[in-house]
Amino acid sequence: MGADALSDVLRAVRLCSAMFFHLDVRAPWVAAAPASSACASAVLPGAQHVIEYHVVVDGCCWGGLIDQPSVRLDAGDIIAFPQGAAHVLSSAPGMQAVPDLSYYHRPVVDQLPHKIRLGDNGPADARILCGFLGCDARPFNPLLESLPAVLHLRGSSYRENSGLGYLINAARVESEGRRTGGEGVLARLGELLFVEAIRCHIEALGPEQTGWFAGLADRHVGQALNLLHGEPAADWTLDELAKTVGLSRSTFAQRFTHLIGQPPMQYLTRWRMQLAAGLLASGSDPIARVAEAVGYDSEAAFNRAFRRTVGTPPAAWRQTQVSPE
Repeated sequence: MGADALSDVLRAVRLCSAMFFHLDVRAPWVAAAPASSACASAVLPGAQHVIEYHVVVDGCCWGGLIDQPSVRLDAGDIIAFPQGAAHVLSSAPGMQAVPDLSYYHRPVVDQLPHKIRLGDNGPADARILCGFLGCDARPFNPLLESLPAVLHLRGSSYRENSGLGYLINAARVESEGRRTGGEGVLARLGELLFVEAIRCHIEALGPEQTGWFAGLADRHVGQALNLLHGEPAADWTLDELAKTVGLSRSTFAQRFTHLIGQPPMQYLTRWRMQLAAGLLASGSDPIARVAEAVGYDSEAAFNRAFRRTVGTPPAAWRQTQVSPE
């Protein structure tokens, strides 16, 4: 049976979230964010990779990568930086500042999100929620490989999508109310916002686009991805996949490789290694059992595939990836 490939990937890369800042800003103001690698250990300890995102809940501002043109952000807009690049938010385009890492330490007494006021004493001209998403980047995260450096969703583009608007409003209300359990609620809302933003991104892709999301949206390749994610340990062959999705072997292989950027069997191997890496890091099962769980009858064959794909033997990976208690 097939699966929901997007949901499967989100589970396997161990998505987690924290809503960290609630900015209340008055022009002129500017806030610079460092590369996420510089603050990851403070905001989401243990995450391999961190994505920072911002939701404009009221007013407008400008945002973008440092030293690149910024874009106008209006109420309802979401901007995310999936590759973890340093960036800036400001009241006008072209403003710069130096990131202040002291902001990224979790409060000792007060709960998240930090409420930060920037700018002069005039009326607030924008309110912005700033959050972080953590995930595994290694050995294979097809989402990160397909997401751009900057992901900007305009509020006007999803007005018909009541789900995303509802989530943004819920996050605003929760961040302002600061009720018991609010950090946990906001963390879950952050994950839901990200998933919904991804779905909007997929729906907006043009027919000329390539990448994992484009493949997911394609009738035949998307079906193949769902099959592979539904039964990753199955003894799949190129012929069987092509027949199941209704294409010739050569047409299917060409279409899959064009959209995904790698042949189907290579993709399957890399995904199996991602699943295996998660099992090795989170459990104590013998390597032979992990190998069987991801479709290998031979521990030796699994060891070779893991080392070839990941660059280190499974036992060594486990030693470096097991989370401390």
